[in-house]
Amino acid sequence: MERSSYYYQSHRKEDTELIGCLNELSEKHPSYGFKKMFYSLRNQGFGWNHKKVYRVYKKLELNLLRKCRRRLASRERKNLEVPSSYNEVWSMDFMSDALFNSRRFRTLNIIDDYNREAIWIEIGLSIGAMHMTNLLDWIVKERGKPKAIRTDNGPEFTSSVFTNWCHKHRVEIRYIQPGKPTQNAFIERFNRSYRTEVLDARIFNNLVEVREITAEWLEHYNNKRPHESLGNISPTQYLLKKENSTTPDSSIEFSPFQQNSSTPKTL
Repeated sequence: MERSSYYYQSHRKEDTELIGCLNELSEKHPSYGFKKMFYSLRNQGFGWNHKKVYRVYKKLELNLLRKCRRRLASRERKNLEVPSSYNEVWSMDFMSDALFNSRRFRTLNIIDDYNREAIWIEIGLSIGAMHMTNLLDWIVKERGKPKAIRTDNGPEFTSSVFTNWCHKHRVEIRYIQPGKPTQNAFIERFNRSYRTEVLDARIFNNLVEVREITAEWLEHYNNKRPHESLGNISPTQYLLKKENSTTPDSSIEFSPFQQNSSTPKTL
């Protein structure tokens, strides 16, 4: 072996300039792949060949799939106030849990902000926007519609199915700001009670058990359970008191709709 070959050391040129160009392109155009970036560099007058560009491209892990953040319309902060009347503002939110066999299920919780009454808890393995609007149709038929509904920015609530339903029924949607769950504090506090007293307190084998135990808890929550913010009386007793009842009769019990407790036939 020649002495010069034995002592030879390769001197690879630094890739600082190429790294800077690729990072700049990826920030300006997140959807660009390797070919788009390579030909963009060529069009800018850089002479790097495709092998070098691809090596640095992989080194920067730009070849991995990047999740683009879902862009939301700007949300204005609205003060959380107790409505002045019954059935004026509802709050809605989703929760999730698992059965004994580890299969996940979801719940859609709906309350009336005026007296914190639990209007309904829908339970299912999957609750999409169409399912949700069908449920709202049934609730509105039984109870009447609200003037506004307060929600977070989940995909079901920002879908065209839900927004079109609200527009059709002339119901205002009050979105909270992203990452600000305290702006929907009424439903968040309800979720905590439901989680502590039902979901975390039992092991469920199937959805039938979840629905039966939830229905029993709802009757207790609306008619008997003291609520600190209501003066340590139940939502039903608070409503009767506000309707100028002389002495609320604690023996009177109401279904969540105070009309018809039958469940929807098809959702």
